Amino acid sequence: MRLVSYETDGAWRAGILVAEMVVDVERAAHHAGMPEGDWSSNRFVVAQPDSDRDALSAAAGELGADGTPVSELHLGPPVPDPDKILCMGLNYSDHAAESGLELPEVPLFFAKFRNSLIGPTDDIVLPPGDHTVDYEAELAVVIGRRCRGVDAGEALACIAGAMVLNDVSARDLQLQVSQWTMGKAIDTFAPCGPALVLRDEIEDLQSLPIRTRVNGQTLQDATTALMVFTAAEGVAFLSSVMTLEPGDIVATGTPAGVGQSRTPPVWLRDGDVVECEVDGLGTLRNRVRAA
Repeated sequence: MRLVSYETDGAWRAGILVAEMVVDVERAAHHAGMPEGDWSSNRFVVAQPDSDRDALSAAAGELGADGTPVSELHLGPPVPDPDKILCMGLNYSDHAAESGLELPEVPLFFAKFRNSLIGPTDDIVLPPGDHTVDYEAELAVVIGRRCRGVDAGEALACIAGAMVLNDVSARDLQLQVSQWTMGKAIDTFAPCGPALVLRDEIEDLQSLPIRTRVNGQTLQDATTALMVFTAAEGVAFLSSVMTLEPGDIVATGTPAGVGQSRTPPVWLRDGDVVECEVDGLGTLRNRVRAA
């Protein structure tokens, strides 16, 4: 099943993508005879047991012909209201090497916040001033089951699904101090989507091709098999120090090819178009514009 968020009357609603049609989750829940609940939220949907999500998927399939064409909708971040957004840094050895940094001995995490989240076609807005803004295509997983103190095997079962995320970064602000937050948590600096693809449609999180194009030129081209720590290992590490909740987003790092490591560097500028994609999950296509 593929979950999206779409805008209606100034608010986000949860939808199920069936081919090129979107079926409202609440409508599918009523069709399936599900009990009342907050079906407008994908945080609520991913927290449901597999059997209930299967019933939703089946109902959406029956209603698909009467859904709304996805081309007519404004899609937002699949989970627009997560409790936490946690991002892994230096999780591909080639990216660490091109950055001139040592590989971390344990997963290295920093935070983003809801203000950074935008949808798969929304604009990335550059902050005022002359900043060195970079792209980072990443696989992001979304938690579906509350977890604390789990091992990697248990952590995998706690992952509801995955999506594409662009960890846009203002390198000058990021590297001013040892804490990366100010260069990472900027408004619009976390495009994601286009859908949250649940794990029933993903054979292996660790064998997905991932790439970035800027203005049609491929600048990142790798596979999630090259991660230093798997997505499940990252989730397990986080769960050793904090409780992860349904809807939490965990981004798993970017491969080599980022703009700061190129000669000359490739910084995002007003008018650029950035495409980040992970095979089987979809493509983000975001235009860059000045503040």
